[in-house]
Amino acid sequence: MIMAGISLWQLLIVLVIVILLFGTKRLRNLGGDLGSALKGFKKAVSEDEAKQDEANQDEPANEQLAKKAKAEPSEASVKEKDQA
Repeated sequence: MIMAGISLWQLLIVLVIVILLFGTKRLRNLGGDLGSALKGFKKAVSEDEAKQDEANQDEPANEQLAKKAKAEPSEASVKEKDQA
């Protein structure tokens, strides 16, 4: 009978073989490199999200100013109405 799952014992055997092949020092260095790569990736993603948030916040402010300018009559149009 074939089982599809991997048991704890199989994982331990694979771990022992990997340690014997590469050694603990090399695995530690690999883990440190992997950790620093993930840290750099997270930093880049958070910076990108911050830039997008700033851009999204700037757009509504510009839209609000444009709407405000359209809604408020200019001084020239007010003077024209007064003269008429």
